[in-house]
Amino acid sequence: MNKTDVIDTTSGKMQGYKEEDLVIFKGIPYAEPPIDELRFSPPVPKNRWEGVLEATKYGPCSYQGYTQLEDFTGKLQPESEDCLNLNVWTPNIDNKKRPVMFWIHGGAFLMGGGIDPMYDGSALVRRGDIVVVTINYRLGALGYSYIPGVTVNAGHLDQILALKWVHDNIELFGGDPNNVTIFGESAGGYSVVALAAMPAAKGLFHRIIAQSAPAINPEVTKKPTKKVMRMVGVNTGDIDAFRKISPEKIIAAQNKFMATDILNLLAFRPLIEGETLPIHPLKVFQNGNCKDIDFMIGSNLEEAKLFTALSPEFSNLNSADGDKLIMGFLGRLGIDNSKSKTMIDIYKQAREGKYSTDAKEMVNALLTDYIFRISTIRLLEAQSKHQTNTYNYMFTWPSPGLNGELGACHALELPFVFNNFDAPGFQDFIGNGQDLEAISYKMMDAWIAFARTGNPNHDGIPHWPSYDVEKRSSMLINKEFKVTEKFLDEERAAWDDIEL
Repeated sequence: MNKTDVIDTTSGKMQGYKEEDLVIFKGIPYAEPPIDELRFSPPVPKNRWEGVLEATKYGPCSYQGYTQLEDFTGKLQPESEDCLNLNVWTPNIDNKKRPVMFWIHGGAFLMGGGIDPMYDGSALVRRGDIVVVTINYRLGALGYSYIPGVTVNAGHLDQILALKWVHDNIELFGGDPNNVTIFGESAGGYSVVALAAMPAAKGLFHRIIAQSAPAINPEVTKKPTKKVMRMVGVNTGDIDAFRKISPEKIIAAQNKFMATDILNLLAFRPLIEGETLPIHPLKVFQNGNCKDIDFMIGSNLEEAKLFTALSPEFSNLNSADGDKLIMGFLGRLGIDNSKSKTMIDIYKQAREGKYSTDAKEMVNALLTDYIFRISTIRLLEAQSKHQTNTYNYMFTWPSPGLNGELGACHALELPFVFNNFDAPGFQDFIGNGQDLEAISYKMMDAWIAFARTGNPNHDGIPHWPSYDVEKRSSMLINKEFKVTEKFLDEERAAWDDIEL
């Protein structure tokens, strides 16, 4: 292994390795291990170590909770409570001050990690002469348990401490601390939007790319934490006793709780509570408090198909009682029958001749909009009033997986953003089409251009207009990149009087 020169960071001296034209550092601890009395507590900056850290191997990721995605991608290893580490890819350790792209992984705040081969930053760095950082943060009950006045949003405080470490040290890695783009997908998209509303994160980043960010749930609930504590035999609120339970038992109880209802999927998540996240992020964008942040956000055309294709609950939909079943699903989302009937009629009329109106396709469209697209549009509407550099995309390339049943589903854009088509589990989703590399290069160039300047335009795509509420311009990403205005606008308007 060809080692780098030793660099001296705020945490201590370290040495990475060279791989062809890149310099890579892995497993850099940015916080003390969140164990014993530090479990459930805000992260503590890493004490300076002695000697030289060999930053050549990934560190552990957070303990992994189960979701159905694990059946495709496998389970990340190793996992540990001592997981607060990060990784850096850079062209060189010099003083060039390159744009920094800081990735926050998804996985429903239950699974995933910056060590996932999908998020290897090599291709992005080579393509754009930038610096890429990936992180691990605490997940599930270990990161997002809520006991009022005791613990809240620990996992997001991990993300902020990692950003602070990058701010203080990234110049040593050839990066610019004054040009940091945070980007993430799914729970990572949720994360970057939430960070915009967290006072402790202010000034630590300058641009946001949110990919498939779920609607931010305003409910502040102690239920998931209470349920898990009860399952492991701990009295509600007894944080000291909870700290003595093994992480394996906590995750087993968490998995059992999550399995009781599909709507529990984001039970453990950042909560709008107290000093850490005092205001709903949408209100922060609406108030103009993010006016200095360049903003790009988008979703995939058929997000929900990843979940419904894997769920037996959705396999029984048929046209005979389709409307009734659709109304039942909408009712579970808190939408009354009269409104549901109106929405079904609007969707059927808008989709006629363009998309299928079969019951299962209708449910997928409604769930995709409810969970992802409508909240994305509301953030765009809010930010575009204060910031010209506000952009929207819609990823429409359909997966060949499961005989085409997945469509342009959730997470499908990830291998295109990172140009990592050989990542475990994704081969079944993306196949081996000739168009993959061409789409990926255009996407990478757009993401890199945005990170560099706040504008995703480049020579390889049509002009990408900024978003405004009159034209509602979006870039449709497929074999052909195409700009459209007011995409699926009738369906959008059907949600105008519904609070997500």
